[in-house]
Parts: sequence; structure tokens; C-alpha cells
Amino acid sequence: MKRMTKSVTLSALILAGALQTIATGAATAQQNRNCGPRDLVVARLAEGYGETRQSMGLAANNAVIEVFASSESGSWTITVTAANGMTCLVASGQAYEALVEALPAKGNDA
Repeated sequence: MKRMTKSVTLSALILAGALQTIATGAATAQQNRNCGPRDLVVARLAEGYGETRQSMGLAANNAVIEVFASSESGSWTITVTAANGMTCLVASGQAYEALVEALPAKGNDA
């Protein structure tokens, strides 16, 4: 039941809404139910779903994009953290697989 609740809750969150939250600043982020202090969000992903950070990158406006996943259940969550420390849930799903793919050799069409 816990996974179903997470799927329903996180499925309702749209990427455009999270990006708008980052663009409009802290006031909007605090009003958004799918955002919170990064430490709290990370703790809930770990405790509730067994997810740990798998990858991260820097986006526009110094926002940090992170992918959390559980190797046991295969669940995953993508978060965006604004410079003010507010973290918003962007997307989630199942069947996460960690991949390491080599780039094709130069001169070979992929």
C-alpha cells in the first residue's frame, strides 16, 4: 500500500510545476506540498522507500538534480533542490536499473 500511495502522490507532480517552483523562488517552494527541506526529503526517501542517491547534476539557476533509487525494490525518485535548500519531488517510478555504457569509438556511427 505504501508504494501505491507514493506512486499516486508523486505521479500527480508535473515536471513543469517543479521547474516553475525553482524559477519563482522560495515563497512558491514553501507553498508546494511536494517540497521541503532537503534533509527531510532525503530522510523520508531513505526511511520510507530505501532509496539512496544514485546520481546528481547541476541545472539552471544553480539547482541540483538528484536521482534516488532502491536496488532492492527498484523504486526511484528524481528531486530538484533550489539554491535556498528547498527540495521538490519531480518524478518517481519503478524498475530502476543502474547502467554504465561506454561511448562509441570515434568515427563509428552509433
